[in-house]
Amino acid sequence: MAEPRDPRRAVAAPGTLSRLLTGLAQCLKWLFLSLLFSILVEWVGMVFWWEGQGLGHSRQMLVAELEFLGTDFQQSWITAEPMAFASRLSEGIYRVAFEWTGVVDLIRWITPVPAAEEIGLRPLLHSLYRPVSEFVLAAMQITQVFAVRLAILALATPVFGLFTVVALVDGLVRRDLRRWGGGRESSFVYHYAKKAAIPLMIMAWVVYLALPCSLHPSWIILPFSLAFAFAVTITASTFKKYL
Repeated sequence: MAEPRDPRRAVAAPGTLSRLLTGLAQCLKWLFLSLLFSILVEWVGMVFWWEGQGLGHSRQMLVAELEFLGTDFQQSWITAEPMAFASRLSEGIYRVAFEWTGVVDLIRWITPVPAAEEIGLRPLLHSLYRPVSEFVLAAMQITQVFAVRLAILALATPVFGLFTVVALVDGLVRRDLRRWGGGRESSFVYHYAKKAAIPLMIMAWVVYLALPCSLHPSWIILPFSLAFAFAVTITASTFKKYL
């Protein structure tokens, strides 16, 4: 039987560093899950939906995302050279995921057709790799698409900040009007709007990163930015009456 907890013993609250590390781990988890989902959807699509395109579908997605980046993200508050930023991010993720892990060297080693008299591990690996080679290469290209989309989302982050400032000012003005007008406050609306703000931002990233087709980022970022701003406005306007 568990011993009763001493009510005099204070429960240690997580510190700032602990919360930051937990938040970073959660972000990395969702990014990894989005990448896995994108690869799985691409594989399923290669079998059922765009089997005629095969490996070309992921290649077309990569070209389209680079065109979006080069056309509409020529300037950014984050970096003076958006294309160079995206290229460095894509190359870095590709290097860590496939070069440092030895995947590229392994593919180069098992891809050539072995000689008829060759025996050992390479002929076996070649026979296993050959039927799934397009799926492996598609996964590598989808990872590059993921990196480019990640760069686009990072470059579009100031949009959320701008919308947040405008929504916060609007919400505080509404709060003051309610306070001086003797209006009623609703803690129910406040708590639910507060809980919805951060998930809306996370959903924008997850949805765009996991899209199985190329879509202009404005169709994802702007709706979620507006929904996020609406949640911030409601949160600020329904904040408690007296500070």
